[in-house]
Amino acid sequence: MGLLWRSYGLFAVLTLMGVLAQYEWQPKDAFDEIKVRFDKVNGDNCPILPPRDLTLPEDSVSHIPDIKDVNINPVFPNRTALLHLHNMALSRAFFWSYILQSRFIRPAINDTYDPGMMYYFLSTVADVSSNKHINASAIYFAPNSSFSSSYRGFFNKTFPRFAPRTYREDDFNDPIHLEKISTLNTFYVRDLGAFPPDSALHDYTIKNYHINEWYNAWLPDNVDKRHDTKTTYQVEIRYANNTNETFTFHGPPGADEDPGPVKFTKPYFDCRRSNKWLVAAVTPIADIYPRHTQFRHIEYPTYTAVSVLEMDFERIDINQCPKGEGNKGPNIFADTARCKKETTECEPIDGWGFRRGGYQCRCKPGYRLPGVVRRPYLGEILERASDEQFYNGFDCMKIGWVQKVPIKWFRAPTYVREQYLNRYYEYKNYTTGPSSLHSHKLNINEVLKFILGVNPRSCKNYHPQDLVLTGEFAYEAQKQFENEAKMAIRLANFISAFLQISDPTEVYSGKRVADKPLTEDQMMGETLALVLGNTRIWSAATMWDRRKFPNRTLFGPYAYKRELNTRKFNMEDLARYNKTGEEYIDRPYFRLLKQRWATNFDSLEKYYLKIRLRHNETGEYAQRFEHFPNFYHAATMDHGYWTTPEFDCQGYVKKWLITYAVPFFGWDSLKAKLEFKGIVAVSMNMLQLDINQCPDDYYEPNAFKNTHKCDEKSSYCVPILGRGYETGGYKCECLQGFEYPYEDLITYYDGQLVEAEFENIVNDKESRFETFKCRLAGAAALQVQFTMLAFVMLFGWILLRRNQC
Repeated sequence: MGLLWRSYGLFAVLTLMGVLAQYEWQPKDAFDEIKVRFDKVNGDNCPILPPRDLTLPEDSVSHIPDIKDVNINPVFPNRTALLHLHNMALSRAFFWSYILQSRFIRPAINDTYDPGMMYYFLSTVADVSSNKHINASAIYFAPNSSFSSSYRGFFNKTFPRFAPRTYREDDFNDPIHLEKISTLNTFYVRDLGAFPPDSALHDYTIKNYHINEWYNAWLPDNVDKRHDTKTTYQVEIRYANNTNETFTFHGPPGADEDPGPVKFTKPYFDCRRSNKWLVAAVTPIADIYPRHTQFRHIEYPTYTAVSVLEMDFERIDINQCPKGEGNKGPNIFADTARCKKETTECEPIDGWGFRRGGYQCRCKPGYRLPGVVRRPYLGEILERASDEQFYNGFDCMKIGWVQKVPIKWFRAPTYVREQYLNRYYEYKNYTTGPSSLHSHKLNINEVLKFILGVNPRSCKNYHPQDLVLTGEFAYEAQKQFENEAKMAIRLANFISAFLQISDPTEVYSGKRVADKPLTEDQMMGETLALVLGNTRIWSAATMWDRRKFPNRTLFGPYAYKRELNTRKFNMEDLARYNKTGEEYIDRPYFRLLKQRWATNFDSLEKYYLKIRLRHNETGEYAQRFEHFPNFYHAATMDHGYWTTPEFDCQGYVKKWLITYAVPFFGWDSLKAKLEFKGIVAVSMNMLQLDINQCPDDYYEPNAFKNTHKCDEKSSYCVPILGRGYETGGYKCECLQGFEYPYEDLITYYDGQLVEAEFENIVNDKESRFETFKCRLAGAAALQVQFTMLAFVMLFGWILLRRNQC
């Protein structure tokens, strides 16, 4: 019995040692160092830790989106969330700069046109509620720079500090949700400027306030010598009564300026607030200061606040691949991948966040996968492998005989050319122009020739029906334009929240007054900010239903731009088109959404708010809002509507546009139930999509599906991002058991080259299309096994001796 127990004990010790020593063969690297620092800090010990422990190195977040590069090079899929954070911060800075200076549009009165406090609070709430990747949103004003209309007799007076901030709470244990399930739809809203005057610890303007990098990025704005240093933007406005106005306002720096309009902070621990590791995008907000002096020559533009949007650091993918062309630094995690550099090379993949394994190991040129391996080696598998598995596997095999790329080309023989034309018969018998869109099998070259040939001059030569495509030509628009749709959802969420929570008739104790109803300038500024904050949005509109906007029968601000990288924008009130058939409420997507949301609102998302605002004008302390907690209902991505591509020959933006429209809601006149109030719509250029020519399931609505020219017997098609609305956005990878035979810097056939050479065959020109095939793996390898060679030689020697005898 004692022997049995000793055996059990020995087995347990060996098992424990095996578990502890499983990854000891892996050397420590930069990821381990950052992980230790990441795990060291929590909500309990962060107040007593030194500031250096509450931040991570700046290069912990690599490949930060650069606005100067957005319309030139494609954005990596694992950086689209960071790009959306960038665009949201930029959009909010444009709006607040616009609305704070819009008082110059209206005649001067003894009142302020600034939004009330509830407008600020609900604006930050909408930033977070519209995107689950954004963890917090805030607006931090410089000392004595915030003017408010929320107190009686407060004209031309300022708050000492004002900083509305919203962050997403973990509502797992919240009494509101008895299901004990985290919904991610509960938000904590607080005015961080509400604190006792003698409590410097809570002053967000000091350098050591929760590792205050976002405030110091742009503030305080000490203007030297010249006062006209702030970038100006111009908006041409046309109102419903056909009066025109050109409004010029100061805003954040332009995309062509250095360092640009958005700064990213290094990761920091948001101590005593959300208690998470966050990364913030910070953009300055401009205003004319000081105000209402009656002497414009002493009023100068300055940065009075910053818009800060924060994202959870754990959601940001890291790049463990070595640095190189197209993968430059700074990046602290560079070269921490486990790929075997002798035969493989690293390629990052998206969706892994802050953890190991977000890459795959591809074979280097001149190497191929073993016959039993189908796809590149996943980094997650390598990171979890034991030392025996790692050293005995995850290699690529050297290609024995490598061919040179053909230099001299020849015309394909007639029978070969006919063979291809019979296989791809759509290139032999085809139609041109609009008729090419309706062929049984599309000739992709003729289809793109028609689509790309339509322009503002030639569109008048086509029937209006020819300028409306089916949804198959906008395949994956919902995915590739997701960030733009989220910006429309953000505005719809804000309007829904304001209409359902803010009551202009409510009376509060003391001198605080309720927010006034939404104004025309506010809605124009919100709509304009969508176009200014995202370069892929060409037009945006906020269309109110009939008699739903205060004191207006119809109101539909529509903002658009005529060219990329401009500082001049246009604004129209669509309500001036009041003829039957021209009203915006007769547009198909407006009528469809109105009918869809006529009666039933059960599927709308419900958001809970916990608002704490200032006690009085000077702050003193934060107190609960009179309605605590509060909630509102709003639409999500699935509640919107995507239109089919259309070339609007009569519109303001003459391009192939795809529109996403999402509804917003408010209480009816009796405040008894919700009702449809209008929609927010954004339009994007269809030609900025990447088309997909690879095979797919039969039910996928893709007009260009399976139009690739890869040799299907030896290779398969893989889409390539960033090629745009052109042919060749794919590569031909070799199938399992085949290899790329040429001495080259790549291991696949590029789709653009394949399409070009196939076009040469169609046009009976010199072509090398026949060479774009993978070779059977190992078939041409000059390798001999010595055992077999010795056996053959021995057998030959025996036969030779027998003949001699």
